Amino acid sequence: MPSFDDELRMDEDENRRELTFIRERLPQEVKPHFSDDDLYYLMDAIVDYYYESGILESEDDEVDIDLQKVADAVTEKAKREGKKNYDPEEVFYVVEADMDFQEQNLE
Repeated sequence: MPSFDDELRMDEDENRRELTFIRERLPQEVKPHFSDDDLYYLMDAIVDYYYESGILESEDDEVDIDLQKVADAVTEKAKREGKKNYDPEEVFYVVEADMDFQEQNLE
């Protein structure tokens, strides 16, 4: 059984892999608008949205997730928390890449 420190290191490694994956999939014109800190924040906000919305608790095998709705919610959360005013259309690309990363790692 891994120690707590090992678990933290594995989480950090996973987050770095996800960040790299997302950055590679962003359109060239969007990449400069997001720092690594922005992407880490958005990754966390996306996970928070999934937990708070109840999507993860669905008993259905197939869950239809409206990525634009996720992007809009994450953008609003950032605004409420005093973060940058992100463009929901640009955040959509982050949400889409995040979903692709999650799906790829479930297989």
